[in-house]
Amino acid sequence: MSEVRAVTPQAREDERSLEQTLRPRRLTDDEYIDQRKVKEQLRILIEAARRRSEPLEHVALYGPPGVGKTSLAHVIAVEMDVPIRVTSGPAIERAGDLAAILTSLEPGSVLFVDEVHRLPRVVEEVLYPAMEDYHLDIVLGKGPGARTLRLPLPRFTLVGATTRIGRLSAPLRDRFGAQYRLDLFDATDLEEVIARAARILAIEIDREAAHEIARRARGTPRIANRLLKRVRDHAQVLHDGRVSVAIAREALGALEVDDAGLDNVDRMLLRAIVEKFGGGPVGLETLGAALSEDAETIEDVYEPYLLREGFIQRTPRGRVATERAYGHLGLMPPGGTPLWERS
Repeated sequence: MSEVRAVTPQAREDERSLEQTLRPRRLTDDEYIDQRKVKEQLRILIEAARRRSEPLEHVALYGPPGVGKTSLAHVIAVEMDVPIRVTSGPAIERAGDLAAILTSLEPGSVLFVDEVHRLPRVVEEVLYPAMEDYHLDIVLGKGPGARTLRLPLPRFTLVGATTRIGRLSAPLRDRFGAQYRLDLFDATDLEEVIARAARILAIEIDREAAHEIARRARGTPRIANRLLKRVRDHAQVLHDGRVSVAIAREALGALEVDDAGLDNVDRMLLRAIVEKFGGGPVGLETLGAALSEDAETIEDVYEPYLLREGFIQRTPRGRVATERAYGHLGLMPPGGTPLWERS
């Protein structure tokens, strides 16, 4: 069942260039859209650090994929007028990898670690004194003759991003002085995201078309920008290039993204629960076998949006399709009146 999906919130390698182009530069409302509470708190934090001529304290950003954690890390570096070094938890396999990164930082730099919850434990233990006291403890030799060498580090700001703040170990989480949750966007703010991207990419788009894309983008700017790009291609190849609401609907229909933001993979999963397992409950492993997909992919990639929007529920016995799922598929809920016939 695995395929390239238009509505996946995960970053894709072929979109790196697009994301760089569309990335906001400053904390202004016309650049970094939505996340108003986070922006206001960050403005105060940054201004206070500037007035003290100190590096920003360590920042943890958490929330669903695609809502702007990486962009915000770059914005923080720009606002502080310091360099940024980008890496990820899985890329730092050994303590020596981290030591090489930390010792090469310039004073005041931002070190952005994506998927910070995936740092190996041995790396975390080296990171604690680096975050707290700005030094590295390096063990030279083995056995009774081993000795510890303490290396001073430049003062830096660690910005860690994660979709799973609960997976951070308590000692690491406690060393982030500022922790901010980034939420999914509402359709109105996503319209602004699409309008801004359209200006940058020189796309002619009607306001109604931007709204149509926004309401199917699952509250996620990354998905909104991806759908805009696909709709633009459709308009340029099959029409005169301008994106009207009719063309947007036509293009989104060709992508099989429906009014609720579900694609064919989402509908396939719902139909499996409803038609193969009588609406559930069905265990994750059993569902994965029925769809020829591993359970982890279903849990991490396919389920979150369906759970959030109330199409499925988790129970102690497994996954259950809700009445909304039946209504969306045009099917009769067990023992009930169809939703579309209710007054």
